[in-house]
Amino acid sequence: MPRGRSTFTKRQKEQTRQQKQRDKAERRVQRKHEKPEGGVIDEMQELREHAEAQAALFRVGSEDEPGPVVSIPFSKLER
Repeated sequence: MPRGRSTFTKRQKEQTRQQKQRDKAERRVQRKHEKPEGGVIDEMQELREHAEAQAALFRVGSEDEPGPVVSIPFSKLER
């Protein structure tokens, strides 16, 4: 018995859906492998910036050593 057009269309949709799932899973794995390298560097940079901001806050009242003015983004203060 020949298959109808709707069966063919359903099969095509299912194959497309499965391919999208495979692509999505592949992208997820790729991001997971890339994240640790960049994430550690970004975290270290963020910690340095935070330490510099804290040091600047402690130097505010010091007249013998004028330090550079460090602006702290509002998003960093919320943490």
